[in-house]
Amino acid sequence: MQEVTTMPEYRISWKAARVNAGLTLKDVAHATGRCIDTIMRYEKDSSNIPLDLMNVLLELYGVPAAMIYCGKESDLIGKLKRKTA
Repeated sequence: MQEVTTMPEYRISWKAARVNAGLTLKDVAHATGRCIDTIMRYEKDSSNIPLDLMNVLLELYGVPAAMIYCGKESDLIGKLKRKTA
């Protein structure tokens, strides 16, 4: 019998994943070879995050891809607010 994998009930932003991993923007910029502004930009809107950067961040933060919300952080916050209202 095949194992059924389910999507997590919730997703977190890239910023939340970074903070949960105990990393600063400077730490991530150094580890990825990207500038702080680039990391900040993708934390605000990861709609077009390059796959190579996404894979590095997933490994760095120690989270599965299914747990991360890709898109505008403000959209995620809006969805969470509507869910709790």
